[in-house]
Amino acid sequence: MLYKLGSTNGTFDRLELVAFKDFSSFGSSEKDLENLIANSILNVLFRDAGLMPIFQERSFQPEADIYALNDQGELFIFELKRSGVEKSAVHQVLRYSEVAGQWSYSTLEKKYQQYTDDPSTLTEAHKEAFNLEHPLESREINTKQHLVVIGSAADDSLINAVDYWKRQGVSIEFLPYRIYEFGKDKYFEFFALPYDRHKNPGDMKGVIFDTNRSWNQDSIWYMMQNDRVAAFGDRKYFIKRINIDDIVFFSHVDTGIVAAAKVESEKKEDGTETWYRDVRFITPVPRENENIRAMPFRQVSEITGKRFYWASTIKTPYLSKSEAENLAHELKNYLDG
Repeated sequence: MLYKLGSTNGTFDRLELVAFKDFSSFGSSEKDLENLIANSILNVLFRDAGLMPIFQERSFQPEADIYALNDQGELFIFELKRSGVEKSAVHQVLRYSEVAGQWSYSTLEKKYQQYTDDPSTLTEAHKEAFNLEHPLESREINTKQHLVVIGSAADDSLINAVDYWKRQGVSIEFLPYRIYEFGKDKYFEFFALPYDRHKNPGDMKGVIFDTNRSWNQDSIWYMMQNDRVAAFGDRKYFIKRINIDDIVFFSHVDTGIVAAAKVESEKKEDGTETWYRDVRFITPVPRENENIRAMPFRQVSEITGKRFYWASTIKTPYLSKSEAENLAHELKNYLDG
């Protein structure tokens, strides 16, 4: 909930409740909410939860809105409601879970390939996304289902229904959202799992950033030789998610972490398809036409104690200042060695 701080003679002495709205207040459809969540599920709303979206609802089909896998192959089923709804919404998502729980691996793989146009098998894509040593067996996919209902924070009937089924032992969560309007600006408030552990965007952080090798073998040299961290095409907006003084770790697919640098500038543009920030390297930098030395991804996880979602330009979760500084120190020693 959002409260305005009231003050008397310069001293904060009261809280004033701020009214909120939902998607229906602005004439937006449930599909608008679904697309907003689907487009933000990895890198914004659930960046610490480690979820791999594999399928999204098709029109006029009895399906939940979004389906995703965690690193253990368990299926997360998201049902989104833009405004107040009747209790049957929870019964609906329970039916979806019952159906999805009976999906075979081949059914899930077909849905994944329809959703992404990815020629990889689902288990191979899952292995790459979570940097697993070995792909899961097909029988290990979808062994358990978790339900997540997202709706307006004002929807008491939906909240009560979810609480009832939680007491019955069903793995189900309700995640509320609110929309606040200040002048012409609108703000979306959301409480994501696990425990809404979002770091303050203004704090210095460590970010593992992809070198774009899968799309362009030369992108790494564009960054290394020009002292930049860069993103390209429809991924260029990721540059907005890092700030001055952040430490960036350059992640090279099938290789490891190849360098670390401190961000030193605001966002800049190189043509229309490339956004970048200037950096100052704090570790040795790989040279073109030489063998690239890199810290293996598994060692990065061991040092940080974190499991990352690797199938994205920014590998989540972020690192705190102390975690980033420690990883940079260990990386420098590794590359020097």
